[in-house]
Amino acid sequence: MQNYLKIIIVAYFLLINLISYFMVWYDKRQAKLDRWRIPEKRLFKLAFAGGAIGVYLGMKRFRHKTKHGSFIYGIPLIALLNIIAVYYLLVYLVD
Repeated sequence: MQNYLKIIIVAYFLLINLISYFMVWYDKRQAKLDRWRIPEKRLFKLAFAGGAIGVYLGMKRFRHKTKHGSFIYGIPLIALLNIIAVYYLLVYLVD
């Protein structure tokens, strides 16, 4: 049972980061086309839900939100918290 729980935690973490990455791509695409954008609040919600690494990688890859202080400093901090949370879940909670 514990292995299944670990698999679920890792799968969730990977999925939320993949979704976050593509949300940044989509927002950048919408910005270039001068269309409706994804609110920054939604990107931060994804980051807090475990997708900060995906948001960060998307920021770097697509050069998006790289001049916003809240993203430059906030997303890496949230990513660190995500990593600590996943580590805690996998090492202490599941074992």
